[in-house]
Amino acid sequence: DWIELLAVLRPPPAPAAPGAFDFARQAFFRGIGGVGYAVGHLEPLPVPAGRSAMEEGWSAGFQLWLNGLRSRVTARIRAALPGTSGAVAAALITGQRAAIPRPVIEAMRESGLAHLLAISGLHVGLVTAILFFSLRALLALVPPLALNWPIKKWAAAVAALGALAYLLLAGATLPTQRAFIMVLIVLLGVVLDRTAISLRLVAWAATVILLLAPESLLSASFQLSFAATTALVAGYEALRRRRERQAIERGLGARAGRYVGGVALTSVIAICATGPFAVYHFNRFATYGLAANLFAVPLTAFWIMPLAVAGLLLMPFGFEALALVPMGWGLDLLIAWAAAVSSWPRAVLAVPAMPVWGLAAIVLGGLWLCLWSRPWRFAGLATVLAGLACIPLGPRPDLLVGGDARLFALRDADGRLQLSSGRTARFDADTWLRRSGQTERPLLPEAGSLSQPAGALREIGCDPLGCIARFGGTTLAVVRDGRALAEDCPEAQVLVSLVGVPRGACRGPRLVIDFWDLRRDGAHAVRVSGKDIEVRSVADERGQRPWSAAEP
Repeated sequence: DWIELLAVLRPPPAPAAPGAFDFARQAFFRGIGGVGYAVGHLEPLPVPAGRSAMEEGWSAGFQLWLNGLRSRVTARIRAALPGTSGAVAAALITGQRAAIPRPVIEAMRESGLAHLLAISGLHVGLVTAILFFSLRALLALVPPLALNWPIKKWAAAVAALGALAYLLLAGATLPTQRAFIMVLIVLLGVVLDRTAISLRLVAWAATVILLLAPESLLSASFQLSFAATTALVAGYEALRRRRERQAIERGLGARAGRYVGGVALTSVIAICATGPFAVYHFNRFATYGLAANLFAVPLTAFWIMPLAVAGLLLMPFGFEALALVPMGWGLDLLIAWAAAVSSWPRAVLAVPAMPVWGLAAIVLGGLWLCLWSRPWRFAGLATVLAGLACIPLGPRPDLLVGGDARLFALRDADGRLQLSSGRTARFDADTWLRRSGQTERPLLPEAGSLSQPAGALREIGCDPLGCIARFGGTTLAVVRDGRALAEDCPEAQVLVSLVGVPRGACRGPRLVIDFWDLRRDGAHAVRVSGKDIEVRSVADERGQRPWSAAEP
């Protein structure tokens, strides 16, 4: 639809701190030039001549039709399955997660089950496997077909079409594309009587995705997805070679034990492979992820996803409720389990920001471990451990100032960031605290000194005009009001002013950062080490990029 409205538009925001997530970069590659919000009502307009989606090309018309189909399927799911379970069901089938309540998302994230809400290899693999084995079993019931025709290859071809339909219906996100490419190669191997599950399969999937979207290499989605897949394929290749040398027990109890052990091993490998990336990008680690997945993965594989496929197949006939209602029972169990696990003590560990070179060391060590098959592969563990050991060496600035000059934070003697406000720029504050590994929101005093341990080398005092922080022999001053300049300029080695400082008005400090510097270069981070002062800004970290603001 074409609409008319009054809206506030701004450029996509810069990172909240040097090294933090850059939404403007993501928006650039998605073709988003501005973000904002509407003010008032929307008024529909007639479509201008020659501007309908169908008239702009088949691609726009197909995308419009596909989005409409996703919306209609989501509405049918929510009608048959109202409430939270319906919102989660829609997320698993069409990828639309906006209706899931925030507490449920937080519980899934803190229990280590957030991967179940993002359609990825598990979901695409389950849908494909359900279609493949179900169709093959049905064809096997007809002896003339089973004895005279390649029903296995027929089932693989139909399963490939089903996987493609699920890919389009789910929105074709990056993990879904990766999973579809890998599933397609596996099914092609079935058709050609070849074994396709190998690291070459992972390499081909990564190559195709990087050729289509090279910028995805730096995204959390790409890194998490391929880290888990590479580790799982390498791990099970090693186990397969070992299992081939051993006799396999055939009893029901033995098979059940192998399945439970397989789920546990898969969870352990995936958690170990994705954990460093989760720490790097999100600064959190789900402590009980293994326990949560031991129950949630079988529940999803044997109850939730088969009924989801059945619901989609029944939807054209209007009988989707027959499958979606019992699917909702399984989703209620999943949601309750996530809430229970997330309530366990220390379910989530807050981890400070990791330096880039630490993540690079973990990646190199992990690749060495996965790509080799000889015993020297385990030498990669030393590099992985070295990368993990560098987490305490990550960026820990003593002073952070927001790019809009509304919020600042100082690090106290206990290593905690103290915020200047609990209400202003809450997104920036949350980002700073998360990267500092903090879960609480301590505040600087409006007036007086911060309570510090006896003999601490750091002293922080504030008044309505600003704050003074002494780190050993270095004094940092943060000026809220220009009236503090006369007193702070002669005393401070570093002065940060939330108001503009006239040229030549503050000659005492070694470094002066004022309102105009913050507006031009974004958030600043200052670190004091003895007499050395290190300053980093968002502009320094980004450099000159198409998505960064042009210099005035």
